[in-house]
Amino acid sequence: MPWTAPKSLKPDEVYAILAYLLNLGEIVPADFELSDANIHEVQERMPNRNGMTTDHGMWPGASASKGGLGNGGTPDVKSASCMKDCKKEVEIVSSLPDYAQDAHGNLAEQNRSVGQTRGKQTGTPDEPADQVEPSAAAAALALANSKGCTACHGLANKIIGPGYNEIAQKYQSQADAQTTLVAKVKGGGQGTWGAIPMPPQGHVTDEDIEQLVQWILQGAKAQ
Repeated sequence: MPWTAPKSLKPDEVYAILAYLLNLGEIVPADFELSDANIHEVQERMPNRNGMTTDHGMWPGASASKGGLGNGGTPDVKSASCMKDCKKEVEIVSSLPDYAQDAHGNLAEQNRSVGQTRGKQTGTPDEPADQVEPSAAAAALALANSKGCTACHGLANKIIGPGYNEIAQKYQSQADAQTTLVAKVKGGGQGTWGAIPMPPQGHVTDEDIEQLVQWILQGAKAQ
């Protein structure tokens, strides 16, 4: 952290950010100065410090001590308290009106591009973004954002990996550029752009990879 500049925070900055988060959780006061000397005090303040247990099984299988992947306990995923008095229907009693959808800009662009959480596409009150047919370039950019590509690659600048402009320039005269890049995205690699490896993108379908690579080779335009 931060995602776009790994390991750039100084130790004091890391402690300061952690103290801020702990204060938001009402675990330490606002003027608490966290350091390596007093971090043990925070452990004593954690409200659920002794509430965690590994007695139950995290998944089936023999315990690690017996060569398995599980811890040998019995899973607790069938708790009766979670399976009674369930609502048969969900009733939506409140929702954000259309005219207020973009009060804070496009929510989809404000979510971190890693993980499953995605913000709703919110446009202008007169023309909500989710009702507008995006251009091919905009659709490809949205796809790159949703798959986490832009966390490491800028359109015209290097982040962790090279910018898309650099990639397009490198492969512009290569006849098999599309096939080569598709294979690199799908299987990952290391050494072409430095020591930091690119992991295999197994969560991205072949169709989406083809679309992304074609977009990159065409200049990775935003619109």
